[in-house]
Amino acid sequence: MQSLLIANRGEIAVRVIRVCKELGIKSIAIYSEADRDSMHVKLADKSVCIGPPEASKSYLDIPRIMSAIEVSEAEAVHPGYGFLSENPKFAEIVRASGKIFVGPSPETLELIGDKVKAKEVAKKVGIPLVPGSDGPVDFQKALEVASKIGYPVVIKAAAGGGGRGIRIVNNDKELREKFPLATQEAQAAFGDGRLYIEKYLINPKHIEIQVLADKYGNVITLGERECSIQRRHQKLIEEAPSSALTEEKRKEIEALVRDFCKEINYEGAGTVEFLMDSEGNFYFMEMNGRIQVEHPVTEMVYGIDLVEWQIRIARGERLNLGEIERKGYAIECRINAEDPNTFLPSPGKIEELYLPGGFGVRVDTHIYCGYTVPPFYDSLLAKLICWGKTREEAINRCLRALEEFRIEGASLKTNLEFHKRVLSTREFQQGKHHIRFIEELLL
Repeated sequence: MQSLLIANRGEIAVRVIRVCKELGIKSIAIYSEADRDSMHVKLADKSVCIGPPEASKSYLDIPRIMSAIEVSEAEAVHPGYGFLSENPKFAEIVRASGKIFVGPSPETLELIGDKVKAKEVAKKVGIPLVPGSDGPVDFQKALEVASKIGYPVVIKAAAGGGGRGIRIVNNDKELREKFPLATQEAQAAFGDGRLYIEKYLINPKHIEIQVLADKYGNVITLGERECSIQRRHQKLIEEAPSSALTEEKRKEIEALVRDFCKEINYEGAGTVEFLMDSEGNFYFMEMNGRIQVEHPVTEMVYGIDLVEWQIRIARGERLNLGEIERKGYAIECRINAEDPNTFLPSPGKIEELYLPGGFGVRVDTHIYCGYTVPPFYDSLLAKLICWGKTREEAINRCLRALEEFRIEGASLKTNLEFHKRVLSTREFQQGKHHIRFIEELLL
């Protein structure tokens, strides 16, 4: 592999470009007209404009991206996260054109992208499932399932992901009202209106297991991340490892995850996600066939570059990581351009910027002083990742780094203060937070 095109933008594009440089691979950036001055364009060895600011006409436009691949003569494509990263059609077209797709096969992406089929595999290998329907249901069947497992229940899109297409229902009346709306929403968002029903767990934790798998059948797991600090199903703070898991439980989940990945012939980096209730029972949610936004916390505690291994696996290398040892704790805060009170996006020009540093502090970002944050994409500006020998040390280091962090602009707002508020709570410091903690905190 001599050249690689990054079919993405922002901090993940910068992250991949840096790995390419270290591996001696020519990096090729794509960008929309709104991203002409983005850092990933400046750092890449070559860049290609693919269209106007709208994602549907640029970063989600497969023909435009394929044209960029051909024009740049890229040998491989890294999809990053979001956009087309888990689109089996894109992966199939890339491979059909004779290029390397840095990720799982189109067939695997299609399987895990269908939440119902993925749950069938999970059940086959013995992973517990949240009580619910065996597959997609119509309204009448949904009523029957809800009556059997008891309210509250959650309606989910069979082809959904990323927290989209989820509706919580407390009684028959709400189910009657929300089911057709959820069907329409799923059809509009995913082109697939099928829905399924699950029991709604009260205040669970969100736990995910990091996976690396090569094309020779070798699968390794790199512990868990806890992603329970969320708002509207979108993660805000992640950590590794989770203080809620015993070593025995960790080994149990990891073994099941490896079985799951072998069953679907998984290849590349991926994450299997679970909900864990207050009694320590865990239930399969989904698998994400890509690198996750929160991957750096795993890298910090295991000392392994996950993006580098994505690329190494894609070019045919075997997993040969030797003895793997987890050291310490790491916490990641997603720094977003948004109003800390309303969480509404807050784009604008960065007029003053200071990034924190010091031992155990890492910042992954694509911003710089003078950069204008566009209004067209995700509001993520940077990821602050802090490591400590203990969880308490990681929290304290993160709070110190947040105090140092400065992103200023006349019209720009960030959630830096929000992160300080969360990390300072007794519940977070004692590990007693859950996926609805932010909702309770904001009441």
